[in-house]
Amino acid sequence: MPRLDSRVDVNAERFAEQRSGMLALVDALRALEARTREASARAASLFERRGQLLPRERVARLLDPGSPWLELSTMAGHLLDDADPARSVPGAGVICGIGFVAGARCLVSASDSGIDAGAIQSMGREKMLRAQQIALENRLPFVQLIESAGANLLRYRVEDFIEGGRLFCNLARLSAAGIPVVAVVHGSSTAGGAYLPGLSDHVIMVRGRARAFLAGPPLLRAATGEIATDEELGGAEMHTSVSGLGEYLAQDDADAIRIAREVVGRLGFSRERAGSQARGDSQDRPLADFDEPACDPDELAGVVPLDFRQPFDMREVIARLVDGSRFLEFQPDFGPQTVCGHAELHGHRIGIVTNNGPLDPAGSNKATHFIQACCQSGAALLYLQNTTGYIVGRASEQAGMIKHGSKMIQAVSNATVPSITIHCGASFGAGNYGMCGRAFGPRFVFSWPNARTAVMGGEQAALTMRLVTEATARRRGEPVDAAKLDALERRIVENFERQSGALHTSARLLDDGVVDPRDTRKLLGFVLDTCAEAARRPLHPISFGVARP
Repeated sequence: MPRLDSRVDVNAERFAEQRSGMLALVDALRALEARTREASARAASLFERRGQLLPRERVARLLDPGSPWLELSTMAGHLLDDADPARSVPGAGVICGIGFVAGARCLVSASDSGIDAGAIQSMGREKMLRAQQIALENRLPFVQLIESAGANLLRYRVEDFIEGGRLFCNLARLSAAGIPVVAVVHGSSTAGGAYLPGLSDHVIMVRGRARAFLAGPPLLRAATGEIATDEELGGAEMHTSVSGLGEYLAQDDADAIRIAREVVGRLGFSRERAGSQARGDSQDRPLADFDEPACDPDELAGVVPLDFRQPFDMREVIARLVDGSRFLEFQPDFGPQTVCGHAELHGHRIGIVTNNGPLDPAGSNKATHFIQACCQSGAALLYLQNTTGYIVGRASEQAGMIKHGSKMIQAVSNATVPSITIHCGASFGAGNYGMCGRAFGPRFVFSWPNARTAVMGGEQAALTMRLVTEATARRRGEPVDAAKLDALERRIVENFERQSGALHTSARLLDDGVVDPRDTRKLLGFVLDTCAEAARRPLHPISFGVARP
């Protein structure tokens, strides 16, 4: 397979400027993530007095020492919990990620009860729903570490209550699909939250701390006049000896994590077991050695301009992602602004679709053909988004841009292999759709800090509205107020700019996280491993989720 040769001068001033700018964005991202960890850690003295582990300590003890951990959606809820940038704490009160527990690749979801007692935020619900979807699509055991004050009644919205039911529906569907759900109840799990352990297949409860009831003592007394203690209504000892809600009674948090690891270890979901199910195809075998790129992935911080208006060759990105920097380009002279080709990444065969400009009719046809060919050969698809959208104009319309773009969207929507999307730069208009944006169900989608996503550029939107407003005024015989139009343009540009940045979109779960470009290869290797392991893993579905007598 041909090797890509880089034309980037890493000693050039432009490279240094771009790298400095990108690393500043990465530093800002890391500072926000650190703020979340610090906010949770401030509850350390309280947790210590109660004999508890902090939420991130629980996760750390659950995971196999030294094993990889991919935390997801760390920016969820940013500026939605508090509009003040200095006070907003991203993460939405939930810790989610993929890691290894007793040798099994699992989806772990933990209440960050060091922040607002683990109260479920609106975006926290969405984050948990996305985690459940990832577990279902990738056949990952779902492990919940539960300690939540429940919904924040001061911010009650009826839609949160209604949509929250999907959390419980998904738990039932995971179980029915043959994907085990394990719950460790470290503290409160009340009202609707009681169904989190109720709909789990294996439940561990911590003595003296776990609480699970549909109505706590205050609500019970208000509703019925009955007086009961926490333990009588929903304590760990009661549920493991009387109601049967829990299977295992743990002495403390550490003991509960120990039991959870033993339970997961007996599920038959270890990497070794998944690997033993391989069918002999090279794509399905556990992978061993692979070549590192000939071009250093660390250089990705300086390869990409921060301004999406500046063109650059996406082959420079590919050269720093794929094994040996080897890339077999597909139809390089046909629709050349759309770049497609075959490569390997951490030993996995992949097909890459990316952009060096807008999508035109020829490029759309090429991408459609290539996507279908990858589905035929079983190669996962990697979309590296960097496009201003589908090309517009008289010539392209007459050449069938809508028709050919629709064919590409058909192929993207119905691809039969895992699709992974990275927002590397611009993602505008229907180009977001044709390049497998969030709405088109990629297995995973991540953004670089410089990524911009919008229906169009702010300047284009502002000019469009100015022209429409001017035309309307003239049609009515009214004077055109240039000052008002200038103010309108500024408002539109500001509105688009505010919403198009990676932190804004990630806060709304429009991706699975913002990542340092230098970590992209390692990230892709991990999620490709996850997808491949899912394909090898046999499930034993049942008609209904596991139910207690």
